[in-house]
Amino acid sequence: MPLEDQLLVERSKKGDREAFEHLVRLYENKVYTIAYRLMGNHADASDLAQDAFIKIYQALPNFRGDSSFSTWIYHITVNVCRDELRKRQRRPTVSLDDNSSDSNNSNTYEIRSNDPGPEEMLDRSETQAMIQACLNTLSDDYREIIVMREIQELAYEEIAEILGCSLGTVKSRLSRARQALKEKISKQMELITPAKRLAK
Repeated sequence: MPLEDQLLVERSKKGDREAFEHLVRLYENKVYTIAYRLMGNHADASDLAQDAFIKIYQALPNFRGDSSFSTWIYHITVNVCRDELRKRQRRPTVSLDDNSSDSNNSNTYEIRSNDPGPEEMLDRSETQAMIQACLNTLSDDYREIIVMREIQELAYEEIAEILGCSLGTVKSRLSRARQALKEKISKQMELITPAKRLAK
């Protein structure tokens, strides 16, 4: 565990609110990103990220440092999202969020020296929205593992620790999840390409 985390955790355990707020600032983007990718919209992500930090604060006295603090935080965040998804399976709800208006999304995976034009920015936004929509249709298990490996770039060992499963299970599940996502994206691309040709 990084020394900064260790010191902040120890101070937080002793009731130092300022130290805990510092931990929140260090990890809020990662926690929010996990929640957003698992839930698929910003409103839920914001609520569940807050819920995760409440649970983290409540559970902090029990953190023994057996795993890294970041792994422990990811584990809690994934569980908070899992619990919410299970509740929704029992009582389905309709989200009114429009994921295509993803103006606050900080996960841009291309870096270019020249600023993109409006058309390129629209294409990029549409692509990200399409990928997120495909991600949303995956099973909870597949979505979790894709988010942790492909988006959060966690090591296989860390994912195994968070999910409480073996390294072999992580690798095989990830392989199946990638294949499932690839198939869904391919189907979407087949639908989008003719529509774009007609638009031109």
